[in-house]
Amino acid sequence: MKSISKLQFITTNPNDAEGACKGGANWIQLRVKNKTDNEWMDLAKETKKACAKYNATLIINDNVHIAHHVGANGVHLGKDDMSPEKARLILGHDFIIGGTANTFDDIKRLAKSNVDYIGLGPYHYTKTKEKLSPILGIEGYKQLIKYCILEKITLPLIAVGGIKLHDVFGLIKTGVYGVAISSAISSSGNIEKATKEFIDTIEKQFKQNKEHADNWR
Repeated sequence: MKSISKLQFITTNPNDAEGACKGGANWIQLRVKNKTDNEWMDLAKETKKACAKYNATLIINDNVHIAHHVGANGVHLGKDDMSPEKARLILGHDFIIGGTANTFDDIKRLAKSNVDYIGLGPYHYTKTKEKLSPILGIEGYKQLIKYCILEKITLPLIAVGGIKLHDVFGLIKTGVYGVAISSAISSSGNIEKATKEFIDTIEKQFKQNKEHADNWR
């Protein structure tokens, strides 16, 4: 089973990626919009160098060709991107492939396509995502996770979309596997510190969840 991080940092540039890695992030997703292929390739190569320095996983958003060319660890595919099945044929079994979901139908489709994890959202409104799907909120996550349990779908679900530090406790309690963060870290003024705060908060909540479950055994 591939290792999926509970904190995924989504960024547009290698400098922020390195700052997050310094703060303990071990999973970087490079999301590039409105750039030429050459510009995107250069950013991917620089981000790969930053990730390699800290032994962090590099995921390329949308672009299977660039993920393959730069030797990234995987690719994250949006609902309108290449199908996970086709990406798997190109990238091979060892590549990590993630997909975007907003509904339970999306989750079922991705589960059948053998992705390694699902980015589920958006939680809140976010300016970092174009063509935003309907907002889920806490209740949306609870409902979708209930459906997953009933259907025995066990793929890691990563909450994404406008998530702030104070949202983490409630989200982890819903049963999501982890969270993907962008602007709450990149716009914090201190990327390294903000990353550490998110990691500490996530670890603390999972520890509390485990202690609570142990007490009820």
